[in-house]
Formats: sequence, C-alpha cells, structure tokens
Amino acid sequence: MSKEISITYVGGGSRGWAWTFMTDLAMEKELCGTIRLYDIDKEAAEKNRIIGERVMKLPDAVGNWKFEVYDTLEESLKESDFIVISILPGTFDEMESDVHLPERLGIYQSVGDTAGCGGMIRAIRTIPMFTEIAKAIEKCCPDAWVINYTNPMSICVKSLYAAFPKIKAFGCCHEVFGTQKVLQEVYEKETGEKISDWHDIHINVVGINHFTWFTECSYKDIDLFPIYRDYIDKHFDEGIRLESENWLNANFLCAHRVKMDLFNRYGLIAAAGDRHLAEFMPGNEYLKDPETVHKWDFELTSVKWRKEDMEERLKRSERLADGSEEMKLQATGEEGIILIKALCGLGRFISNVNIPNYALQIPNLPAEAVVETNAVFSRDSIRPIFAGEVEEDVKALIMPHIKNHERTLEAALTCNRELLYEAFKNDPQLIGKNCSDEDIKSLVDDMIDNTIEYLPKEWRR
Repeated sequence: MSKEISITYVGGGSRGWAWTFMTDLAMEKELCGTIRLYDIDKEAAEKNRIIGERVMKLPDAVGNWKFEVYDTLEESLKESDFIVISILPGTFDEMESDVHLPERLGIYQSVGDTAGCGGMIRAIRTIPMFTEIAKAIEKCCPDAWVINYTNPMSICVKSLYAAFPKIKAFGCCHEVFGTQKVLQEVYEKETGEKISDWHDIHINVVGINHFTWFTECSYKDIDLFPIYRDYIDKHFDEGIRLESENWLNANFLCAHRVKMDLFNRYGLIAAAGDRHLAEFMPGNEYLKDPETVHKWDFELTSVKWRKEDMEERLKRSERLADGSEEMKLQATGEEGIILIKALCGLGRFISNVNIPNYALQIPNLPAEAVVETNAVFSRDSIRPIFAGEVEEDVKALIMPHIKNHERTLEAALTCNRELLYEAFKNDPQLIGKNCSDEDIKSLVDDMIDNTIEYLPKEWRR
C-alpha cells in the first residue's frame, strides 16, 4: 500500500525541474497523494497541473497523484508534508545584468548564479523571497521538510534558517553525481571493466555547494585516486568528454580539465562542473578572459542563450499541456523522490546534502556555514556524516566565500550597501582585475539599480 503525502511545489523550476519531478513521481509506486502548485505566475502553475495530470495517465505510470493550483503561498502550504522550492529569482533580464555587467571591469562569469558578482546580486533579491517563504512555512506547516533546488544554494538554505531557525530544510544539487560519473568513465577507460551504476562509487564529500571536494573515493575495494591520477597524467591536454553527454550543446558542458588541474594542484578531486569551479577561484586564473576559458574547454554561458532556451521551454510547455507532445517516462538521475521516501520511513539512504555545519561535520569550517557533505536520510531525520577537516590549502579557497555568504546575507537583511561593497572587494573573482574602490562601488550601485524592482525600497538611492 502506498504512503499518502502532500507536497507543495513553489515555483516552476524554469519548467524543467517541475517536469523532472513529475516524471520521477509517476515512476514511484510507494508514494501517492497531492501536489500543491504555487507560482507567482499562476498560468505557469496551471500548465504544470495539466502536464502532471497527463503524465499520470501514461500507460507505464504507476504513481497516483492529483495536482492542485493555489492562489497564495500560505494556502498552498497548509497541511503539507514536504515543500520543494525551485524558483527563478527575478527574470533573465536581471540575470543578464548579474552576469554581463561585470565584464566592463574584465570580470567574466561562466554561470553567475552562485559565486562572484552575479551570485551576490542574485542573492540580495532572492533572500527576501526566501525569508517570506520561511515565515509562511513557520506559520502554516512548521514540521514539513523543505527541499531547495534554487541558486545560490548555500545562501538560500542559510536564509531559510535565518528566518525560521527550527526549519527542517536542506539543499539538493546534482553536481556531485556528475563527478561520480566522470570517475566511472575514467575507471572504465583505464581498466576495461564496466561499472553498472555510478552510485557504486563511494565518496566522502567536503566543501560548499558548487565547490565540493572528494577526500576519499572508491569502487568496491579499489582506491580511485591513483587511477584518476594516472588518467590525468596521460590525458590532461584533451580532458574527458562523457559518452552520456550531448556535445551538440556545449553551453553546460566541459572537458573536466579544470577539475583535473585542481587535482594536480591540491591532491583532492574537485567535485562540480568546471563552469562552477572556475568561479570560486581567483579571477586571474581560469576566468582571466574568454581566450583563457576557451583554453580550458568550458563555456561562458550567455544569458542570451538562456533566454532562447527559455523560449523553447515555454513552447514545449504548451505542447505538453495541449497533448501535441507526449512526455516519456525514464529515470532522471535525480534523488529528490528517493530522499522523500527515506524521510517518510520507506528506506534509509545516504546522499550529499547542503545543511548548516551545526554538527561540525566539517570541524574546521564555521558552525554557521552551510556546507555540503554526505548525510544519512531516514524516517523524519537527516544526520550529517562526519566528513573530517578540509585540507588547509583548500580551506583557504573556501573561506572567502563563506565570509561573503555572511556579508551578503546581512546586507540583504539590512539593505546595507557598504556590506555589499565589502563583499565585492573580497571576492576572489576580482583578484588580478586592478579594480579601484570607486570602480567596485560604481559596479555594485549599477547592478543594484538593474535589479531594484525585486528589492525592498530601502535599497533605492
């Protein structure tokens, strides 16, 4: 018999996340219940309802879910057991400023939604939204589990706990899975032996979201570090291109040469996509200029491309809603539903997760930092696994970002430009850019002006 639960889905996840979630639900036979949809764009929520109902009617769907659309956040949260947050804070117009305006100072960003100038400005418009969501959860369903997929992940989770300290929130990210798949392919190329499931690559994860590191990595009784090192020694110049990835669209792909270089420099396996990893490093390294980016075989993902991609997603949403395109059920590789099952008591599961470092799972990072490590998911419980200390040279790379998380959160909650100026000045992306204090202040002010519609009135000058 299936366990019946209620899940509130806040946002549309740029459509894609919602569809992924629905597909996984349709393939899950141990859970059933209601998906309560809320989006500030009600029409988008209505389309997701129609798509969800169509998915559940597919011949091979085993899930039994009904979908409801709500006018207000609070109505959608009542009696919910789980809340999934997957929103786009602002529009791609604001993100275009986040990503591309810093280029006037020679600051290039390959993603612009997590670290650096773009990540911090995105955060100051996201934090008020997450504060509102956390307060509504405290009022309507304080015992619910909250799963965040929105970036900047660390600050989003941090702001939930700042607004409602007893919230049961965690952040999910698939970047670690991608690195496990890289190691799977490296192992298979080096040994000729196939690994049937990348989950069989066991890892110890330390770090912060999108800047995670494996300190241990094994398959069965085999330490994968020497195999990875041998592969890099032979193939560093060309990197590795996964057979499972579609290289016709390179906007999100890479040859994994940045993570290989970081392994050579620090002795740990950097465990995120190269586009993310590069943004945490000094700006005179992998993101020095577009030519350097090209040399390292990854992309500066333009917001122009994102806008075009969103247009295609909207068209696909129409096709899925009117039935002119049928959605196919296939495993997505995401773990959200597996984690929900474990929290419902339907199993026990270990996965990487973003939560505060309250248990000092990484003992030489601050307790108030949101860190990413493995954790055990079981009935109504997440218990972080002790990951051990971060190597001091890697800690030195992480700490400027943790300190900027603090500055950015405080700046957002108090509408304090001075704190944001300070955060920009201390961001590693500005290293080697020869920016004056006036250059930085002018950039911050202009970036704030370009997102002012989504900020409290106290930010206006």
